[in-house]
Amino acid sequence: MMATTHVFAALVVVAPVAYAHPELGTALAAGAILGGLAPDLDLVLEHRRSFHFPISGLAVAVPAVMIAAVSPSSLAVGVGAFVVAAWLHAVSDAIGGGPEMDPWNDRSERAVYDHVRDRWIRPRRWIRYDGAPEDAAVAVALAIPTLIVFDGWTRTLVAAGIAVSLVYALLRRRLVAWTPDWLE
Repeated sequence: MMATTHVFAALVVVAPVAYAHPELGTALAAGAILGGLAPDLDLVLEHRRSFHFPISGLAVAVPAVMIAAVSPSSLAVGVGAFVVAAWLHAVSDAIGGGPEMDPWNDRSERAVYDHVRDRWIRPRRWIRYDGAPEDAAVAVALAIPTLIVFDGWTRTLVAAGIAVSLVYALLRRRLVAWTPDWLE
């Protein structure tokens, strides 16, 4: 899935809390956005293995949410949102395709690495590849509630993210030819 889809999914998860407690909205949005993006920092390492924790990430997300619920400071809810978003990102990578750059030519049977079982989880391909038309549709659908709940810089960032998502989806198949070798 696209980075924007991961971010919008994370924002949807924290939106009910932000709606109920608008004073925590900035911390929730910042944590969700950064957590939704963070796992893909492993693009330069072993993508979908180094910073993706679909199973063990839950063991960190649950206590982080509990701490934020008991002591709802900006820091606690921001960290909780970050951890939940990072875990959600890793889990949701299994519903897409593999990490390959050109899945229409070379399909991998590796979606995301399960560090607990020491094996790769196979891709479900409900979203065939990042930037596929269905990925763009999911991104837009997830963005709509966040546009309603959040305002200010978050709403502006989400609106820009929708535009980036749609342009990326339109150009995705052509981008493979322009990708540097070190990213493949």
